[in-house]
Amino acid sequence: MSTEARDFDKEAAGWDEHPTRVQLAQDVASAIARAVPLGPTMDVLDFGCGTGIATLQLAASVGTVTGVDSSQGMLDVLKAKIDRQGCTNVTTRRLHPGDEVAGAYDLIVTSMTLHHVADIDAQLTQFFRALKASGWLCVADLDPEQGEFHDDNTGVFHFGFDRDALRCAFVRAGFADVHDVTATEVVKPTHKSGLRTFRVFLMTGQKTAR
Repeated sequence: MSTEARDFDKEAAGWDEHPTRVQLAQDVASAIARAVPLGPTMDVLDFGCGTGIATLQLAASVGTVTGVDSSQGMLDVLKAKIDRQGCTNVTTRRLHPGDEVAGAYDLIVTSMTLHHVADIDAQLTQFFRALKASGWLCVADLDPEQGEFHDDNTGVFHFGFDRDALRCAFVRAGFADVHDVTATEVVKPTHKSGLRTFRVFLMTGQKTAR
């Protein structure tokens, strides 16, 4: 595992050229739509939105979506999509590493981003504070793996997550009604063991009064 930051700005322009990445984001957005009662009055935060594949898919079913990411390059690609598609309910904001998640949202989603976060408990607590009463958190990430998912593990703090342990972290942060499902599977070649299947879960929890 590496504590260095990965330079996503350099990868942003060609990010959507990888069909596996696009399909993964679409599958996660579909799983979120099945797990949470989306509606036209919901304000949504997509934490670690990247180029906004899931962001834009969710935007069709909610009131507003704010896409935040630490990579300006990724946000620039998303902004170009917003302009081309004429999306009036999607905005972007750069969030630097260590910045507090601010706002009041009905739903916070984060896909394939939590493994880049060192302190999981602190991040989940931030999410809890940024949600409205009865708001939802949806986290999509990898089941435990041996560091083979990424070609370069720069900036990766966790090689997937044990679902039971993460569920306990949700509860410590204040979330209730915590559930998980398998959102999708990714089949890709690895540098260690050839072609391999990686399972991606979706974990949801709802904010309750402490």
